[in-house]
Amino acid sequence: GGDHTITYPILQALVAKHGPVGLVHVDAHTDTGDTALGQKIYHGSPFRRCVEEGLLDCGRVVQIGIRGSSYDPDPHKYCREQGFRVVPAEECWMKSLEPLMREVRAQMGDKPMYISFDIDGLDPAYAPGTGTPEIGGLTPAQALEIIRGCKGLNIVGCDLVEVAPMYDISGNTALLGANLLFEMLCVLPGVKTL
Repeated sequence: GGDHTITYPILQALVAKHGPVGLVHVDAHTDTGDTALGQKIYHGSPFRRCVEEGLLDCGRVVQIGIRGSSYDPDPHKYCREQGFRVVPAEECWMKSLEPLMREVRAQMGDKPMYISFDIDGLDPAYAPGTGTPEIGGLTPAQALEIIRGCKGLNIVGCDLVEVAPMYDISGNTALLGANLLFEMLCVLPGVKTL
């Protein structure tokens, strides 16, 4: 997809069929801002809009890889108040995320859930082709652990957003994004893998 705004209408459509969904959200940012330049809908606000419309089962929202600059002394306060679990990037540094994903799987249970993956959740050393890169991010191996850790969950949709190829002449960001999307397709319910 394009920027993270795209998740908002997708969740509106999914909720019409499934009711409020759980969310595994990988990102450098929580994307729960209120307004920017006077606009309420922009790439930094989709999950606030989703909360306001009752699209998310807030007790089953996990945000992984969050880090970077902030405009607030307590940037995760809104998320915590909604019941989201925020996993800052520094809690992921230099370790496997398989234990985290066991906890996430238990939290999601068998109810419908959605995966939303912003490529800036990864460190810009691996994915520089994005509009809002932040240092200290996840590795590609950790991204695979997160996605593969969702296998068997009741996934009703997924996205990968914020890839901007013009910012990466190597093409690595687009390659990584395409592979992560392939991995997401492989963990959808009913997909058989070797």
